[in-house]
Amino acid sequence: MQSINTPASSVDDYAQEIAPWWQRFTEGLNEFYHAPYRQTMARAARDEEDFFMLLMFAESLGIDNPASFYTLELQPLFLENFHEWHTRMGMDRCPFDHVGCC
Repeated sequence: MQSINTPASSVDDYAQEIAPWWQRFTEGLNEFYHAPYRQTMARAARDEEDFFMLLMFAESLGIDNPASFYTLELQPLFLENFHEWHTRMGMDRCPFDHVGCC
């Protein structure tokens, strides 16, 4: 707000000085709020990805999958992540004979 005795340039200068401080303050509050949940959200995303990988490769692992027709065309796209997934699931060796990832 501009009072009668203060020139407009000093009000603009004051607003320009406060803007970066306020932006840093809001970013800090945002980080303070989201930091405790970041690990939980990453774990939930990884669990979803693990379930999706199981759904895609279930038919190849010998598990009946009613959606195998739809997931079959996605297998080549996710095959590069397959080694990380099967080691994370506790399979030391690749369960497929036709895929040489290990």
